[in-house]
Amino acid sequence: MSATRALPCATTRAFSLSSARFSEGSTDVLLSQKLAEELKYEKEAADESEPEFLKTFKQQGIWKIEDIEGNDEVTLTRKFGNESIRVMFSIADIQNAEEPEFGQEEESDSEETENVRSYPIRVSFSITKEHAQGSINVDTMCQDGAFIVDNISYYPDAQLGSELTAEADWKRRGLYIGPQFETLDVSVQEEFEKFLQERGINEHLALFIPDYSELKEQKEYVRWLENVKKFVDA
Repeated sequence: MSATRALPCATTRAFSLSSARFSEGSTDVLLSQKLAEELKYEKEAADESEPEFLKTFKQQGIWKIEDIEGNDEVTLTRKFGNESIRVMFSIADIQNAEEPEFGQEEESDSEETENVRSYPIRVSFSITKEHAQGSINVDTMCQDGAFIVDNISYYPDAQLGSELTAEADWKRRGLYIGPQFETLDVSVQEEFEKFLQERGINEHLALFIPDYSELKEQKEYVRWLENVKKFVDA
């Protein structure tokens, strides 16, 4: 009788230890395997060497890249005389871009045209000056190797114009952001475009941003796969 009573007790202890040790659902192993397969595929497909477009961009020494691992936003900075210029864009726009449906892609005879990214990426520029109040912010859409200006704003507080915090964004919402760029006199538009071109906001930068966005998105995706798999396996 005593031996019979001991069996349920031993079974219960074994089940308790097993649950505490593995702590997993019935789908965890399969999910981990699929994540591992995807991770292997992405790593094999990726070229770990620095791409030529990035080497060339760095060698030019015009813009400094501020890219924080795990963030989806990238900032480029440069000095131009007494001005400090910041370029801000997010890789989230790549994830939200719609892929063209099968059979709808237009063929191009120009190899250069084929290399130009067609999906839009929102890019903001902030220009401040030493010993001067305020900042000019330029909101654009980067597409097809060009910047399409949406509007140009002036903020009397330079910090308010350049900060990326939620508080600063909330304060900016109540301010006049300026007219739509396309409603300005054509001659004013042309001079503004020359103003931006002179500061390196040109076709070369408009081609670099989509390329770098794709590169970063790929790296962040691989990092995401690694982190999620580690969590599932824990």
